[in-house]
Amino acid sequence: MSLSQPTNSPAQNRSPGLSVQELLRSDSRPVPPLLLAEGYEDMGSDDIPKESFYSREWHELEMERLWRRTWQMACREEELAKVGDHVVYNIGQDSLIVARTAPDRIQAFYNACLHRGRRLSDGDGHVRNFRCQFHGFAWNLDGSLRDVPCGWDFPHVKPEKFRLPEARVGTWGGFVFVCMSHETEELEEFLGPLTQHFATFPLEERYIELHVVKELPANWKVVLEAFIESFHVIATHAQGAKRMGAVNTQYDNYGERHNFNRMISPKGMASAHLAQEFTDEEIIRGGSKPAVEKVALELLSEGLGARAALAQGERTVLNETYGVDLDEKSDCEIIDTIQYWLFPNFCPWGNFANPFAYRFRPNGDDPDTSLMDLYILPAVEKGKVPPPAAPVYLGLEQGWDEAAGISPGLAFILNQDTGNLAGVQAGLKTSRKPGITLANYQESRIRHFHHLLDRYVRGGDAE
Repeated sequence: MSLSQPTNSPAQNRSPGLSVQELLRSDSRPVPPLLLAEGYEDMGSDDIPKESFYSREWHELEMERLWRRTWQMACREEELAKVGDHVVYNIGQDSLIVARTAPDRIQAFYNACLHRGRRLSDGDGHVRNFRCQFHGFAWNLDGSLRDVPCGWDFPHVKPEKFRLPEARVGTWGGFVFVCMSHETEELEEFLGPLTQHFATFPLEERYIELHVVKELPANWKVVLEAFIESFHVIATHAQGAKRMGAVNTQYDNYGERHNFNRMISPKGMASAHLAQEFTDEEIIRGGSKPAVEKVALELLSEGLGARAALAQGERTVLNETYGVDLDEKSDCEIIDTIQYWLFPNFCPWGNFANPFAYRFRPNGDDPDTSLMDLYILPAVEKGKVPPPAAPVYLGLEQGWDEAAGISPGLAFILNQDTGNLAGVQAGLKTSRKPGITLANYQESRIRHFHHLLDRYVRGGDAE
């Protein structure tokens, strides 16, 4: 490998072997046009200051200039199925009650009693009104004042001025977003062309099969960055190298004009890191659910290669399990890692075999720990959507395998991913190098993230 000055051309920066676009042209079914496109832009090669991952000053700037000024995914619409259903969304020191207040309306109220400040809700649930447990002040679901105990002693409390303050609410893809700033652009503008990318993968036609909230020993940015590149796969997930072309991943950052980016990591092929060649049978064995593997191995005898056979195995099992029809979906949409990131902290996936979404947040007011949400959101037959699973909470010392309902294989991979994080957080503090150095291509999504983050935190505005 040459250590000469690298070029920022994605064609020259990429690993040897098939590109994603070359691979997709051989898919067994037509691939959607937006997957047959690239969006890489050169964003420079400056180091990222290490203090941004642990300094109290930077953390407080994020709290004020980022989290209070941008759109954030708070919950799914199916968690607010009935009038009175609500979810408490916490970010830093701020807390919002996100509630269905009418059949066609969702509102978000700051979670604090206007009398003495106690939080109105300590968690998710269903209510007829919001009543403070301390003295009994109460508000209707629409935020209007309902009851003042001993009202004779509060002649100065005027109902029209004692409404619960609100944050803004928007919805997309079955997700509910909140924004505490009334100056930030509308959600539709904030999302931009991202909505087009999910036109053939409608997220609103999904439900929460599993939701795990994991406390982690690192800054939220350290955790986020561990999940938006595939560069780490050869070292962290070496067991998967023979069935995933991680080093051949396509990265699309779309430049600073958009608030999202993407990666496509191909499956059903060996990594270009490996000199050894593998048979189709070796690629298939040991890397999928037993039912998928069984179908895929049978299809090899019919002349299909590993990639097409794995995709058809997943189609067959998903169709039978969830009552859906995925027969026309391309191999890429079925098995490849198609992961999007929406600024600042939300990662919805766009494939059927791994229908994940991630969310990354500070853990209260602590810059050294964070919360990661894992959602599994399978497609289901229309009209037969099960109720959403309740969140499962895991503490710092618990592994992902302790979450009821998670598959052993997924838990193993996530434990590998998050096993590095405490070491990163500690290493950043002991390092005498002033910043972290990123690859031009394979870590371009991280650089895109920091460019957008700087617009908020360093610039102090959301322009």
